Amino acid sequence: MVRAAFFGRNRDSLKQVYGEANWQRIAECCDIHWPVVTAENFNEQLPRLAELEVIFSSWGMFPLTEEHLNAMPKLKAVFYAAGSVKGFAVPLLQRGVTVVSAWGANAVPVAEFALAQILLANKGYFRNIRDCADPETRRRAFRGVGNFGETVAILGAGMVGRTLIEFLKPFQLHAIVFDPFLTAGQASELGVGKVTLNDAFKRGRVVTNHLASVPETQGLLRGEHFASMRQSAVFINAGRGATVAENDLIDVLRERPDLTALLDVTHPEPPRPDSPLYELPNVFLSSHIAGAIGPERARLGNAMLEEFTSWLQGKPLRYAVTLDMLKTMA
Repeated sequence: MVRAAFFGRNRDSLKQVYGEANWQRIAECCDIHWPVVTAENFNEQLPRLAELEVIFSSWGMFPLTEEHLNAMPKLKAVFYAAGSVKGFAVPLLQRGVTVVSAWGANAVPVAEFALAQILLANKGYFRNIRDCADPETRRRAFRGVGNFGETVAILGAGMVGRTLIEFLKPFQLHAIVFDPFLTAGQASELGVGKVTLNDAFKRGRVVTNHLASVPETQGLLRGEHFASMRQSAVFINAGRGATVAENDLIDVLRERPDLTALLDVTHPEPPRPDSPLYELPNVFLSSHIAGAIGPERARLGNAMLEEFTSWLQGKPLRYAVTLDMLKTMA
């Protein structure tokens, strides 16, 4: 049997992700090391992990040093039931350890979140509810243009962006995409128009950001972009806060109360206590809830069990991560 262990915050949090059924299936086909390995007990457990071949993990996975990896010479694969693996994957991949992430499964709730906000934004909902908070302004409350035929600009055509494109199709919206890595042929296959970053901001009634945070995208979205947005446009950020030049965004939002920003991520996260983002009436903050939460997390565990089964059978993996992929992944 495969010698395996669960790495993460604690047993309860991991069982919430993997679910009782998947937990039992893994235990049936693996020789499991107990207890769950955490950042706090790892050094104590390390001498007993020399035969370890597979790690199952999720949020709470901690970086492994060269010394740690030397003590686990038989480690072959890590199945991570969450999204980004940037915090721990590089030394594993450099040693030839297979790293598999549930980034595809985690894209679904993020795309659902963005879809919901897009549909409401085009109806003018977020500005309308501000007006309706006062009896006087309610009489002339803002109304949007609706969704039929309106233009949505998607920044980033990674897994979230591509999933969102599919979700938008039944609503007869016009999707345009900015992504420097997307070819014209790929855009055609997705049924979207490929545009420049400037055009994305100028043309979209809603601009939704799903760019990965890599050196090339740090502060990429600047004041000139936000200032060029259409009258009463909406900016959604469910990607990464560091891609936005936040002070620029704040300045434009002050000057243009017609714009609305829906920010599920910021930089830093959460915003500092004195951040103007808390006070601006045209900013709506949420606490990074776009990704899998509650029962949605079971989708991530399901995906990793499917990948583990394929790995055992020697079949191709759908969500294995490579060093090259890390350059453009969130």
